[in-house]
Amino acid sequence: MEKYSVLIIGGYGNFGKYIAKVLCQDPRIELAILGRDRQKAEDLVKTLNSANPITIHTRDIFQNPEDTLKQINPYVVIHTSGPFQSQDYAVAKACLSQACHYIDLADSRHFVSNITELHHEAQQKGVLICSGASSVPGLSSAIIEHFLPQFSQLDSVDYAIATAQLTNQGLATTAGVLTYAGKPFKTMLNGIESTIYGWQNIRLVEFWRLHHRFLGNCDIPDLELFPKYYQSLKTIRFQAGLELKGLQIILFLLSWLVRLKLLPALDNFANPMLKISHLLDRFGSNNTGFYMTLKGQDKQKKALNIRFDIHAQDGDGLYIPCTPAIILTELLINQQLEFRGAMPCVGLISLDNYLNRLKELNLNITWNTTFLN
Repeated sequence: MEKYSVLIIGGYGNFGKYIAKVLCQDPRIELAILGRDRQKAEDLVKTLNSANPITIHTRDIFQNPEDTLKQINPYVVIHTSGPFQSQDYAVAKACLSQACHYIDLADSRHFVSNITELHHEAQQKGVLICSGASSVPGLSSAIIEHFLPQFSQLDSVDYAIATAQLTNQGLATTAGVLTYAGKPFKTMLNGIESTIYGWQNIRLVEFWRLHHRFLGNCDIPDLELFPKYYQSLKTIRFQAGLELKGLQIILFLLSWLVRLKLLPALDNFANPMLKISHLLDRFGSNNTGFYMTLKGQDKQKKALNIRFDIHAQDGDGLYIPCTPAIILTELLINQQLEFRGAMPCVGLISLDNYLNRLKELNLNITWNTTFLN
């Protein structure tokens, strides 16, 4: 049996540990975990039911990544160490130098959208460089691709994530979502490229099996990518909501202080804000939700309105953003992914494949499709 070395950067972090838990059970995979805290890595490894011994590398990947990858010699690198908003492509370029595949879970609009800068070199090296292998745009594009054949014209997508208070959110994730609070960014609204502001345009929306959540604007790669991939779209709206409505309202108010230039960017306060949030954990749950509503015309030019929902319980929602990286790694090992080059994670994974992989993991996750007209 041929074996493949898979390196998870940040393997004991919020997302990395879920990816490690799944991939380590594959007897073909020799897993390596890289991070700066050896104790955290060792603590994780003790909990894993691994088919092969797991190697731990204690170092900072951003300090000479080329030498690091040369020593480890991985077949696939999964980069989970955010926030990506402040990163360049040093790790991806190191993968090119080493001629190994690269997958990241970036949610930064600029980072994911511009990964194509590396496309020509990735083709020459014969590797996949894939950015944004997460809920957005990995899952969001899979949903669109799945339902797109039912439309003669897709006019709008409106979607959101409802997070769980008890989700063990890390500092990097917190800093990432705070970077654009009160900051302007562009999206398509009614056919016009419009300026909106992070965590504003607050509204109350009902989630399937999750009741109502307040939602606010988030800047994600999809807002840049989808007008290019799905050119009939006139409106792209993505928002997210915290479980505790009070925290959502506070974030909304703080975003206005940033917008009015009365406060600096909120990611400067990520650490104390995360600590305050954890103090309120007793009032939350570990249930998350996602929905996407697609509107347009069917093949008979009649109005078509489809809503797709996902509901996750018992903290299993964290597997949802991790699943694209798991699937892509398995496809590469199985020699079932022929594409070589650099691209965002758009259209690489089918919705059926996504949901089937979640089902195989025996998670407390359900989904539902509703035709609203």
